[in-house]
Amino acid sequence: MMANLVIDADLGQHKISRHIYGHFAEHLGRCIYDGIWVGEDSAIPNTRGIRQDAVEALRKIRIPNLRWPGGCFADEYHWKNGIGPREKRPSSVNSYWGQVTESNHFGTHEFLDLCEQLACEPYICGNVGSGTVSEMQEWVEYLTFDGESDLADLRRKNGRAEPWKISFWGVGNENWGCGGKMRPEYYADLYRRYQNALHDFGKNRLFRIACGAYEADYQWTEVLMREAAEQMNGLSLHYYTILGTWQEKGSATQFGEDEWFATLKKSMFMDEIVQKHGTIMDKYDPDKRVGLVVDEWGTWHDAEAGTNEKFLYQQNTLRDALAAGLTLNIFNCHCDRVKMANIAQTVNVLQAMVLTKDEKMIVTPTYHVFGMFAVHQDATLLPLNMSSTEYSHGDESISALNASASRDADGLIHISLCNLNPNNAMDLKCELRGAKPTRVSGQILTAAEMNAYNTFENPEAVKPAAFDCARLDGEDVVLEQPPKSIVVLEIAE
Repeated sequence: MMANLVIDADLGQHKISRHIYGHFAEHLGRCIYDGIWVGEDSAIPNTRGIRQDAVEALRKIRIPNLRWPGGCFADEYHWKNGIGPREKRPSSVNSYWGQVTESNHFGTHEFLDLCEQLACEPYICGNVGSGTVSEMQEWVEYLTFDGESDLADLRRKNGRAEPWKISFWGVGNENWGCGGKMRPEYYADLYRRYQNALHDFGKNRLFRIACGAYEADYQWTEVLMREAAEQMNGLSLHYYTILGTWQEKGSATQFGEDEWFATLKKSMFMDEIVQKHGTIMDKYDPDKRVGLVVDEWGTWHDAEAGTNEKFLYQQNTLRDALAAGLTLNIFNCHCDRVKMANIAQTVNVLQAMVLTKDEKMIVTPTYHVFGMFAVHQDATLLPLNMSSTEYSHGDESISALNASASRDADGLIHISLCNLNPNNAMDLKCELRGAKPTRVSGQILTAAEMNAYNTFENPEAVKPAAFDCARLDGEDVVLEQPPKSIVVLEIAE
């Protein structure tokens, strides 16, 4: 059976914000230390202590923003411990992630140096769980005030004469959980108090993001929107694709079709929760001024054998790539409300883009998805309607095909397609209404095995290749998409 996709190429209204393709770096395991920060005296090539290979890799996929310092770590992070001469910075205990010693060698200046090297925007998550209003207020002043004050002078003393431009600011993290185990009513009042103390200095304008719900906690969203919608620019949402229990989630690499199907079905649940949280937000914000910010998402498996389970180091297979592709398609299709998202996490933790081992670095299948999908950043979403065959496994079924489409500033149309069926190819006919295509090309990401992944010994086991199975049939595009694959087409008129 052939799947049919109809794209209204002349009816696009909403822009797919590049910030949907954001990332997340927490002081957790080997994400910061070893993964990003190696120190200026390291034999690993670095720029002011930040490893060059990771920066170069992330720049290639056009990382638009980076969330830091957490996560749960943000709920115990006190920013003044991470400024000034590194040898004089106090150490502390990373209580949430293994109770290891936090040197604070990677702090505010190092993070913002990293963002400048990446050419991305910083997204800072402030401490509500164990911090104070004045502490967060002073951090904003230290960062962004261009006049004379003790805090601005301290910034200058620490090597930064001009203030930074900071837009994205999270007022707490998971305050329903590790950020304080708060009730939504209590956090809503607390949020109003904190955000009121976060001043816009000079020309800097903060995009204030309130802590939102986990998964399907619609009551949290209801209360936050009812009590504080007028005081926020964004409301966060967290969702992880987890099989089994938090204690036994299953292997990242040793799995069969049961786990493949269950993972992709759970990843597709993102569409439902985005729609339902969005519906609640529409009630209080019909003009969609407040962005939904999905600032933690991704697959979460058991830590790799032989590693510290609190470090959350996991491999990354073709299954994770398909989960990422279909999730990004969901965000694209809801870009009228979803304005930002951050996959967890950037290096060596959970569904990482990059894995490091001493001086070696490899990129993952998920990294390649972000590279292929970068064509959607700041492009105009094109409405689509699709009839697809079902992918059935056991007594359950899901749609075999998942897609989104956009038109970029140069007029090129891009279609991202995920064939979730690991066994069967998909014949597809794509009708482009309002367009007259003259050329089609594409890239594909797939592998022979559903659990294929890259290793330090074989770093290119899973990587994109040219896709030449799409052709023009009059004003339609027809193709056969292989099983368990991600295809991104480029169509010129």
